[in-house]
Amino acid sequence: MCGICGVLNSTESPDPALVRRMLGTLAHRGPDGSGYYRDERVALGHTRLAIIDTVGGTQPMSSRSCRSAGEDDQVWVTFNGEIFNHVELAAQLRSRGHVFETRSDTEVIVHAWEEWGPGCFERFNGQWALAIWDRRSGSLVLSRDRFGVRPLFYTRAAGQLLFASEVKALYASPDVPRELDPAGLDQVLTLWSAVAPRTVFRDISQVPPGSCLTFRGGVEVEHRYWAPSFPPAGAEELTDLEANAEALRTTLAAATRLRFERSDVPVAAYLSGGIDSAVTAGTIAAGRLAGSAAAPLHTFSLRFAEAEFDEGGFQALMAERLGTVHHDVVVGELDIADVFPQVVRHAESPLLRTAPAPMFLLSRLVREAGFKVVVTGEGADEVLGGYDIFREAKIRDLWLRDPVAAEAAVEQLYPWMQRSPNQAPAFARSFFSRNLSQDDLAMSHRPRWDSTAVLTSMLRPELRLLGGGAADGVVAGMPASAASWDPVARAQWLEMTTLLPGYILASQGDRMLMGNSVEGRFPFLDPHVAELAGRVPAEHKIHGLDEKHLLKRAFADLVPEQILRRPKQPYRAPDAAAFFAGGTPDWVFDVTSVSALRATGVFRPELVQRLLEKARRTQGRGLGNTDNMRLVAVLSTQLLHTELLTGSTDRTAAPPEPLTVFDHTLEITGRTPA
Repeated sequence: MCGICGVLNSTESPDPALVRRMLGTLAHRGPDGSGYYRDERVALGHTRLAIIDTVGGTQPMSSRSCRSAGEDDQVWVTFNGEIFNHVELAAQLRSRGHVFETRSDTEVIVHAWEEWGPGCFERFNGQWALAIWDRRSGSLVLSRDRFGVRPLFYTRAAGQLLFASEVKALYASPDVPRELDPAGLDQVLTLWSAVAPRTVFRDISQVPPGSCLTFRGGVEVEHRYWAPSFPPAGAEELTDLEANAEALRTTLAAATRLRFERSDVPVAAYLSGGIDSAVTAGTIAAGRLAGSAAAPLHTFSLRFAEAEFDEGGFQALMAERLGTVHHDVVVGELDIADVFPQVVRHAESPLLRTAPAPMFLLSRLVREAGFKVVVTGEGADEVLGGYDIFREAKIRDLWLRDPVAAEAAVEQLYPWMQRSPNQAPAFARSFFSRNLSQDDLAMSHRPRWDSTAVLTSMLRPELRLLGGGAADGVVAGMPASAASWDPVARAQWLEMTTLLPGYILASQGDRMLMGNSVEGRFPFLDPHVAELAGRVPAEHKIHGLDEKHLLKRAFADLVPEQILRRPKQPYRAPDAAAFFAGGTPDWVFDVTSVSALRATGVFRPELVQRLLEKARRTQGRGLGNTDNMRLVAVLSTQLLHTELLTGSTDRTAAPPEPLTVFDHTLEITGRTPA
């Protein structure tokens, strides 16, 4: 895993000093070395976390094996990620006459582009953000994996196109404005994240997942090579539950082994205490036993000092069953408060929860234990129906046809309602019948989006006028075929478009892992697993109200009954209490002072001060769900302004050594790189 950056200039060779500054901001993504390529029009930069072909995989990389054909160095690539099926693709390419000089998956990308052009991305099984410079056509191509595991941002400034793995690298150019975008901010405060191509930053876009963008002669063309898709409800071909469970077991096991075995450095696994990581870690451990591997599997878990959030008992149960070498980190409220500024700097987004902070501390433990790669269970909830919002979608659909039956189903979904007979009916009606329309493709998400959008009331009036419409924009982007999908499938599409790439895989995933130079790998997002999950009936994923039913059925013999049948416990961490229960860090006072709030110009100072007083009075423990999100949103947005948007906080470091330079301008001008 790595960091990438670059500059496309229509008039002259890019400044190497700018490229070096960009590389310096990405040192945490690739501490094992760096390099850049430069010619009369483009510069490509790379910081390396060496995982595959640690000796021969230096980037940027070119089509150097084509020398005999007179095409040397015509295609260059800088690449962040892994192409897990690179061995199989290399064999296909060799059969077509391509000659390889390395064992790296990066070189496979070069030859795949030469052979198949944009069609190569459909053949990749992996997670990537990459840039290809094709000198033959004068085209710069930016591509991102199907689900958006790896980030890729771009902007135009002073006649240049700049791109990078992180926004902070774009800010290495003084010509890029450092401002928040009101529409992007509205999306975060409604949907939990900005939705590609929009970001929370003015004039900065992100490459949408499943897309490649081609820039040539001042023209930008987008090609969408993949998008989530589902068959019409009732028209699914894969209707045999037992056969689907067996197919899922085979496909997911293959995806997990592929991600564990394709590495030249040791790979570890996360154990959260839930079924997803139990399945992936269990599959890895079973494979190692079958292969008589000498080294045991290392597993890593996140624990909490507060019992309300802790899953340590289930983690220990699974680790003992698998016989792993187990590590855990216990996170308390003060730990979250202390690390939160770093977390926001890496996340590069306002946050509505503190949950990314413990994940940052967990990846630090992984790195300190000597691992660069970890397999995790992210993506299972989205592709196999694990969230309450999918079960709620079924109930809301039922409510349209039979409110009495739907109200009874709500009591099964939320057992606490049976203990509160006076409150339950009113809650059920207010939540499940809200904004209810058979024609609304986003019927599943309206209550959640409406509840979260209340956070925008904290914004200054002018920002609220410039924002708005976050939910409508997402719904407008749904495919026409969505009208024929099952309500659960529509809810899955929305989660895969909003929460998954923008928050789960970004703020809580890639950014927290790569902040400590650790690569995460996600078997549940393997394209074969996702395709299978998309084709099975919704009832197989959520059987009645049993979430991830197909997964549980497929791995019933691998996962202990205590984990298999436990009620789902969403991952949460202390929010307001982290900043007020055990003492408040100085930075909280700094970023929430009236002068700081006015300088940022995002929130109404008087409303923030009332919220802070309430948090202080209750030590953060007396706030409801909405106020908790309000507080975290304010703190993270203010930190984002301090950590990223003010010039006085620029922390550009030197590029990681060794620095490898491929400078074609020397052949043209005889100059020496700066």
